[in-house]
Amino acid sequence: MRDHDAARGVVAILRAVAFSGAVLAAGTALAQSSIDPARGKAKAAACEACHGNQDRPSLPGTPWLAGQLEDFIATQMFLFREELRQAPPMAGVLKGFSDYDLVDVAAYFGRQKPVSGGGGKPDPKRHARGAELSKSMGCGTCHLQDFRGQKQIPRVANQREDYLAATMKAYRDNKRTGADTSMNGILYKVPDADIEALAHFLAHQ
Repeated sequence: MRDHDAARGVVAILRAVAFSGAVLAAGTALAQSSIDPARGKAKAAACEACHGNQDRPSLPGTPWLAGQLEDFIATQMFLFREELRQAPPMAGVLKGFSDYDLVDVAAYFGRQKPVSGGGGKPDPKRHARGAELSKSMGCGTCHLQDFRGQKQIPRVANQREDYLAATMKAYRDNKRTGADTSMNGILYKVPDADIEALAHFLAHQ
């Protein structure tokens, strides 16, 4: 059953990546000139109520979107809209959004300055342990050495610590999949304490 659910998740992600590629690679005349962050801002009010903005923090357990990669945001919104990814707070939120609404909203958030999700000074011991784990687990290979992400691989630097920890535990427990099952494999059997140390390190970049 867990393998079946993981396979369904991979198929869903691949459909979303195809959507993102079709819209964002549609050509300069269509894609680049028609993406409008200002139009996205008008659509993003409901998003900011939970995900926050430059002046207001996101709700506990809810990721920052400011400064996140546009491709990644658009793909995740597509998954939620099509009910290919399940998260109770997102149920129905994107109903009525067109593909281009998703791209505009993604541009609005993605072109903002990233917000720090660490909150306060890092704990030296946990931060050091997290740094060690990030190297041994190869986090910088896909998320890049400064953890800013690339294409469909999200920015994790300065993301909310509670969200990072919960997400990594979901990957470990096969409750979530990415475009493939690499995150599930990397986090397999990683204890809570190490996941929390890694989340602490990433949140304080």
